[in-house]
This record gives sequence, C-alpha cells and structure tokens, in this order.
Amino acid sequence: MADTPTTRSRRGRPAQISRELIVDAAVSTGNLDTLTMRELATRLGVTHAALYRWVKNRDQLSDLINEVMVERILPAEGPRGADWRPWLADLAWGMHDHFLALPGYATRLSRPHRHTTETFGRLRSSVTTAFTGAGVSPHLAEQSWYIFITSIVSWLAVQEHPLDLGDSTPRFELFLDTLLRGLPAQEPGAARQ
Repeated sequence: MADTPTTRSRRGRPAQISRELIVDAAVSTGNLDTLTMRELATRLGVTHAALYRWVKNRDQLSDLINEVMVERILPAEGPRGADWRPWLADLAWGMHDHFLALPGYATRLSRPHRHTTETFGRLRSSVTTAFTGAGVSPHLAEQSWYIFITSIVSWLAVQEHPLDLGDSTPRFELFLDTLLRGLPAQEPGAARQ
C-alpha cells in the first residue's frame, strides 16, 4: 500500500505541545518582537509544521498568548458587589506579575493593535461587572474599565523601558492604591462616596 499524506501523518509519535507549552516557550525567549516561528518550534522541540497546526503566524501566536495571559490573571471568582477593590487589586497584581515576566508584552499591549475580541472581552466584562456591582452606571463602568486598563498597562510598559528617573517612579502598590481610590469613575463635580 502506498503512503498517502493521511497514513503518513499517523505514523510516529505525535508532537507533545499544548497552548501552555507554546506560551511558556514564547515567554522564555525574552522578547516577542524578535521571536520567529521557526525559533519557537525549535524551542518546543517540534517541527515548524507541527507548530503551524497550533498557530499559523505571529498574529495567531499573539492571540494565543493573550488568551493564556487572561486565563492566568483573571481571578477564579468574580467580584462581589461592594467588595470589588480587593478583586481588582488581585487582577492588577496578576497583570503586574505575568505581564512583566514576558519582556515587551506590556509595551506591545500599550501600542495600538488588534486585540482578540473574545479574550479581552472576558477581561473587560469582568472589570465592568465589578464597577456596576459597585453601583455605577454601565456607561461609567465602561469609562472606569478604560481608565483601569490604560493606567495599568501604561505603568507596566514604563517599567519595561524605565526612564532615568531614579526613585521617582512610584512603587506599584502606591500607584495601584491611588488608582483604585479614584475608581470607579464619576461625572466631574459629583461628590465622591
């Protein structure tokens, strides 16, 4: 019987890669901006074709990394009503720890680019739920989401490319405390509750 592409692909041991292994290998390279798909396949110990079954290009790799990052940082339980600040602080610290572990990731997120709607939609939905649970309108919850995500990602991007400011860059816990005390957003002139 002649080998056909179907029978040939069934022979041998299949490559042992997964979403998590791909992301961990990409993270361990130190810089996503210079990583090629061939280099990633080599790090994983698989052929370029095997990796191609999971991610076909750098855009899909970026989407996969975003999906796994959101899964890693999003707390297992959602925010509960008025107790949203500790939940949001946990989320922010997760972003701090995981985003800074991947050099260039926060900087990449801070630049205008295409986001995976579903992935960042889950993150956005969870954060806006925290704010609506705190009693703000859906409109102000959306505004609060933008303030939160832009502030956190921008702060982390600066940490990846620190300016020579000495000790003047605020520690993350000070930055986060100040940010959370100002959230959720409210209309200008409204009394803070």
